[in-house]
Amino acid sequence: MIRAITVDDEKHCLDTLDILLQENCADIRVMERCTSAKQAIAAIEKHQPDLVFLDIEMPVMNGFELLEQFAEIPFSVIFTTSFNQYAIKAIHLSALDYLLKPIDPADLIEAVKKIEKRKQFPSHEQLQILIDRMQEKKNGFHKIAVPTAEGFELIPYELLIRCEAEDNYTHLFLKDKRKLTACRTLKEMEEHLAEFSIFTRVHHSYMVNLNEIVKYVRGEGGYLVMSDGATVSVSRSRKDALIRLFERNT
Repeated sequence: MIRAITVDDEKHCLDTLDILLQENCADIRVMERCTSAKQAIAAIEKHQPDLVFLDIEMPVMNGFELLEQFAEIPFSVIFTTSFNQYAIKAIHLSALDYLLKPIDPADLIEAVKKIEKRKQFPSHEQLQILIDRMQEKKNGFHKIAVPTAEGFELIPYELLIRCEAEDNYTHLFLKDKRKLTACRTLKEMEEHLAEFSIFTRVHHSYMVNLNEIVKYVRGEGGYLVMSDGATVSVSRSRKDALIRLFERNT
């Protein structure tokens, strides 16, 4: 049983989420419904929940400010938001979980399954990434949060040379010769890195940093030689789009 608290300043949103949870997530027990961050903090201290469904935009204290009240965040978080696509990219970049209003039942089920599987709590570093991107601060803080078996690794995006898929995991190869294994699919990594235009998918198994391509060798699909000496296959279906990228930069 997952003990949860729902937080939203709009009562009808809490009502809708209650119904969706009852119909689709039998393992979740809502301990308390909160219409303000202040009420939520008291409810969290009282119930010690496993999971908090948290609205981002609330008066007086928003969802980010609520989380900042905790020295360590001792629960999983699923943000609920009506924000635009830019904000969704920012949430992806922080490797946090969210549901877009109006909430789709299938998305709710998937988000809860991720939480059950991951069993990791958000870090303040992830929260700071999200806040910085949402506020569009030009502070030079350009890191991505990579979920690993141990937790999260924060790396500057320009260190990433290439990504390689292996089942439900993705191997990340870095300029400092490290190899990280992310607990997410290559498709999820592609969405995660969509904020940065230097990354492109060249094959169902590979994504690369365009700045780290040394050369392209023609063939049926061809292949790339990367700055670390690795060769990366290019699929026939993605070959033309890749060549157009090269031609635009000649």
